[in-house]
Amino acid sequence: MSGSLKDVVREKYGEAAKRAASGEKNSCCGASGCCGSTESLFSDPITANLYDDAEKGSLPETAVLASLGCGNPTALAELRAGEVVLDLGSGGGIDVLLSARRVGPTGKAYGLDMTDEMLELAQKNQTAAGVTNVEFLKGEIEAIPLPDASVDVIISNCVINLSGDKDRVLAEAFRVLRPGGRFAVSDVVVRGQVPAEIRKSVELWVGCIAGAMEESEYIAKLERAGFTSVSIEPTRVYDVADAREFLSIQGIDVDAIAPQVQDKFRSAFIRATKPTASPARPRA
Repeated sequence: MSGSLKDVVREKYGEAAKRAASGEKNSCCGASGCCGSTESLFSDPITANLYDDAEKGSLPETAVLASLGCGNPTALAELRAGEVVLDLGSGGGIDVLLSARRVGPTGKAYGLDMTDEMLELAQKNQTAAGVTNVEFLKGEIEAIPLPDASVDVIISNCVINLSGDKDRVLAEAFRVLRPGGRFAVSDVVVRGQVPAEIRKSVELWVGCIAGAMEESEYIAKLERAGFTSVSIEPTRVYDVADAREFLSIQGIDVDAIAPQVQDKFRSAFIRATKPTASPARPRA
């Protein structure tokens, strides 16, 4: 991430960790209400209803309160017993703890986060949950502090869109995955063209500082990093009406822009695979 963006992300998520630790509800944009009124945070269409009652009931409340994701990658990643999983931008640890239970005692789940407050909260949540096959690492998703070919599955929950250097993130993900390893993340994507100023405003609503990629761009970047079998599966499509309050506060005529925005912003589950062998190089 660039310095200024990185600082904003760190501050935002540090504040979110403190709110969760004190028992306060979080949304994609935090308690400041940048998604709209404070009341609207409790029906936030981005973060609401991502985890079922059984999943939430098995975890400390503070892990659930700290969740700022846009999907449930652990439910879609088809994790198997004995696998090693890495969560990029693990926050309060909800997806790490769920993953650790899915891979079982012969597997392991790593969580990577750059925010001290989130790491402290995640470690407390791990202790409260009594999950031992977990390790939280401090670091940045553009420079993963793990060896080459050390992970079976990479997950992430609405974090890669926050990076200012997505190519580097995907290259690092490819590096640490074992041959045949799986990239299985939830993220915000854009389908089709949206005028720049309108896109900027909607992205502010989606994640305050989001940098969502267009679907074809995401696919191209994954393939350029070396991944194959790339697919994008929408999991939640955002209605422009969901953002009406926030956009109106920004002085935007929602009815006028609706045709250019409707159904174009969405949460998606993005899958890709690291090949089991390097592709053959063409002969000179």
